[in-house]
Amino acid sequence: MSRKANDVIWVGLALFAMFFGAGNLIFPPFMGFLAGSKWSIALLGFLITGIGMPLMGIMASARAGGSVEHLADRVSPWFGRVLSLVIILAIGPLLAIPRTAATTFEMGVRPNLSGITPAISSLIFFAITLFFALNRKKVVDKIGKILTPFLLFTLALIILKGIFRPLGEALGGSLTNAFGSGFREGYQTMDTLASVVFAEIIIATMVFKGYRQISDQVKMTSLAGVIAAVGLGLVYGGLAYLGASSVSLFPADIERTNLLIGIAQGLLGNGGKIALGLAVSLACLTTSIGLTATVGDYFSTLSKGKLRYQAVCIATCAFSAVFATVGVTTIVKVAVPLLVTVYPIAIVLILLTMLGRLVKHRAIYAGAVVGALSTSLFDALTSAGVPVAAVNQWISFIPFAKSGFPWILPALAGGMVGLILAKAGIGGQVSEPPGL
Repeated sequence: MSRKANDVIWVGLALFAMFFGAGNLIFPPFMGFLAGSKWSIALLGFLITGIGMPLMGIMASARAGGSVEHLADRVSPWFGRVLSLVIILAIGPLLAIPRTAATTFEMGVRPNLSGITPAISSLIFFAITLFFALNRKKVVDKIGKILTPFLLFTLALIILKGIFRPLGEALGGSLTNAFGSGFREGYQTMDTLASVVFAEIIIATMVFKGYRQISDQVKMTSLAGVIAAVGLGLVYGGLAYLGASSVSLFPADIERTNLLIGIAQGLLGNGGKIALGLAVSLACLTTSIGLTATVGDYFSTLSKGKLRYQAVCIATCAFSAVFATVGVTTIVKVAVPLLVTVYPIAIVLILLTMLGRLVKHRAIYAGAVVGALSTSLFDALTSAGVPVAAVNQWISFIPFAKSGFPWILPALAGGMVGLILAKAGIGGQVSEPPGL
């Protein structure tokens, strides 16, 4: 095997491990459960935002210079700083970190250890998180290398049993727009947002392996992304089918975590439930440690050391410990307004960046982002329970709005306005990194 082929395989496995978050596992079964017989259509939408866009996010970040700020700086420097801050908070204490603890309680603790409250579970979880984040023990990496295969093995048993001896048939379903619902459910993985943060790690790995040209990094990441995408697609597809084939077995208002637990128990008995709960809980713990360290590093670097790494980690764990007690369902609901606002922006930036030198004016990036925001902000207000009826009625007439994508045409229109402004000499050009 050639050196390049070997590097592609290992980077592909690394990408798979980075995106394969235990918390993400609760979304495909629930999506399949709601979609029923339309589960494959919903899965297609989910795969675009849950796998496709994250992989493109890493490639776009590599093209832009290696970080989320480089990517968003194509609009303006201040926008790059603001967007990077929002993304770090989203994959950190506001959403992702508390969700790891809540998932641990609902899948690992509550089904197997009676008498432990969400508060106690959260306190213990974040005490362990803080200990490892502050000490930066390498044991976490070693545990992670054991946990991922264990989690994959457990999931493989559940998925294969569910395929060859399904609990029921994939019938019915309550989704009227399966593709759009799956597309938006993929937002909840937050992997597109995380991808532009992960890009720095992948690029550093590429440089260490000797690939210093941006073009080589993008090419290698693209090939590695195929490996990661196939693995993630198999897992997510299998879980979606399990959810679809259990429509008749569980109540319509079942929670995401309870659905996955019920499926595991139905297929493998109590042993399957315990194994899945243990694997998911420990994997969530390692994810929490990694994200806490990332948040600590970001704010320490941003403040040039004025905010100490240790202090940021302590504050992150304290806030997350309190927020985690509200439960996974509430955290998911809280996440929706932020995600429907930020995701269209991230998608627009990624797609424009991937066009390379075809889009070389800042005004085009700015116009497309403003266009996307013109609808996604009102979508967020509606999700938060404060709809602006008059504006929503106007938005409903935009093509693709009923499918869940009202931002597409406004983003295109904004980009065209930006192109006209660029032709008039308004706004500067985007500087491409050397080597492209």
